[in-house]
Amino acid sequence: MATVVLQVPDESLVSKVKNACKMLVGVTSVKVHKATKKKDYDITKTAGYREAMDNVKNGRVYHYDSLKDFYKEMGL
Repeated sequence: MATVVLQVPDESLVSKVKNACKMLVGVTSVKVHKATKKKDYDITKTAGYREAMDNVKNGRVYHYDSLKDFYKEMGL
């Protein structure tokens, strides 16, 4: 069995497209799935963000005046 996916941007046409598909020879079923609204990505909800903010809160951060100072501290 093969599956064909159609995307219909105008929702007022969905029922007409569905009825037209039903008229095709060999089509056994037609199902409609409405698109769900994509949620915006919120970085503040991630574990990495919470860990980073915990590090800031507890003073586990380092400041360097330049990249050269950072490399010197790292022994590079």
